[in-house]
Amino acid sequence: MFGIGKKWERELGAAADELVGADTLAFGGVGFAGEVLPVTEAYHRVEAALDDHPEEVRRQLDRVLAEGSPAGRAYAATLLERIDPTAARAVWTSLRDDPTEFTTFVGCVMGRTTLGDYATRRLAAA
Repeated sequence: MFGIGKKWERELGAAADELVGADTLAFGGVGFAGEVLPVTEAYHRVEAALDDHPEEVRRQLDRVLAEGSPAGRAYAATLLERIDPTAARAVWTSLRDDPTEFTTFVGCVMGRTTLGDYATRRLAAA
């Protein structure tokens, strides 16, 4: 049967799929126009499901951490901080030596970083 599952479950799964393939980390609008990237929208959809469906969000985050791109794993670890700060710290710690790079945006400023450097900064800020 097509469409098995609840609508929120399908939407959460689709948002997690977007995070798995993320090539850019941006938490807000990017560029001079402030465009919100599809992956940023996906991050916010997963974030919005945290309060109502924490167990399913956790399962999806674990999937993104296991299967995701470097940027996707950074998004997932960031969201995990809201559910389980101890687990998030362990994830960030495990990512400190990861040399893979991804693109970052803070407003109109584009940059590149390694997942290891990003994880080190997150741990220092915690």
